Amino acid sequence: MTALSNAERQARYKARLRALAAGAPPPAPARVAKVRKPSRPARWREAIATLAAILDEYQAWRDRLPEAIGSTSMAERLDELLELRDLVEQLAAAELPKGFGRD
Repeated sequence: MTALSNAERQARYKARLRALAAGAPPPAPARVAKVRKPSRPARWREAIATLAAILDEYQAWRDRLPEAIGSTSMAERLDELLELRDLVEQLAAAELPKGFGRD
């Protein structure tokens, strides 16, 4: 949200004075809604889901490789990368602290 210019501020002030002179209640000030970021556990779950989705894509890529290039260095790197799935599953199973004495 940008700051009001002097002219905009003066126009609102005069409108408020006219409304008060006419007996109408002054307009309510605009409220700015705070944008809440997701909680840490929600961000953790989202990160795990993203990693799992990426690993699924790499698995599909590995499965589509022709047999002729199945033993190349690229295939070996894909296999090494896919071994990380166990780690992602361990991260998903981690019990996160609740904080503030709720543990």
